Amino acid sequence: MFVRMGPDVPGSIPLVHVHGFAVSGHYLLPTARALAARATTVVPDLPGYGRSAAWGHALGIPSLAWALLDVLDALGLDRVYLIGNSMGGPVSLEVAHRAPERVAGVVLTSPAGGMHNQPLSRALVQLARDVRRESRHMIPVVLPDYVRFGPINGLHLFGELVRFPSLERLLRTPVPTLAVIGGRDPLMPPPWRVRELERLGPSHLTVAVIDGAAHAMNYSHPAELAQVIGRWLDGEVTTGDPDQPGVVPAQ
Repeated sequence: MFVRMGPDVPGSIPLVHVHGFAVSGHYLLPTARALAARATTVVPDLPGYGRSAAWGHALGIPSLAWALLDVLDALGLDRVYLIGNSMGGPVSLEVAHRAPERVAGVVLTSPAGGMHNQPLSRALVQLARDVRRESRHMIPVVLPDYVRFGPINGLHLFGELVRFPSLERLLRTPVPTLAVIGGRDPLMPPPWRVRELERLGPSHLTVAVIDGAAHAMNYSHPAELAQVIGRWLDGEVTTGDPDQPGVVPAQ
C-alpha cells in the first residue's frame, strides 16, 4: 500500500490523514503539511485508491477500516490520531470503535454518510452542488483519481456510503472526537443542526464550523483547519477570535 510520510517528530503521536470517496490522499497534503511540525504525518492511499494496488472491486467501509489498521501495523504505529475527510470520517470512526486503544482521538472533517445524504438521488444532487463550490485548483489533483477509480466502483461505494450510520457512530464515539464542518458544504446538515447534535453526544465530542469552506476543506482551507485541529490537540476550547478567522464558535 502506498503511504506518504512526513518528517519524523520524536515523541509525538502520529497524525494519520484518511482520504475520501474515490480519491487518493494527494488532496490532503496541504493540511498534512500545515500540521507536519507538530507531529509525524502519515497520508496513505487505501487499497484500490491512488497509487495503491487495485483491488478489483470497491471495498466497503468496514473493509477499509481493517485495511487502515493493517497500515498502522505495517508502520509499527501503536497509537495515532486519525484525521478523516468525507468517507475517511466513517472509516476513521470504524477503526476507533474496533480498536479504541489504537486511537488517541479522531478528527472528522466533513464526515459523509447517513440520513442527511439519503436517498442516493439526494446525495448525488448534493455532490453536484459541492463540485461548484470547491476550488478549481483541486480539479487536476483529484480528476485522475476519479478516472482511475471508475464510475461502477464509484456508484457502488457511494451507495454504501450514504447508507452508513455515521450519526450513530459519531454519537457513540469511544475516543475524543472533533467534528469540523464547512459552512458551505451541501453534503452536511446546516451548522445549527450540527451544534444541536453535539449536545446529544458524549462530553468528549467537539464541533467546529469553518466559514466559507465546502466539503474538501483539507485542500481549500488548510490553515484554518490546522488551527482548529492544533487547538483541539492542545486541549483548548475552539472559539472564534480575530486571530483565528473563518472559525465559528461551536457553542
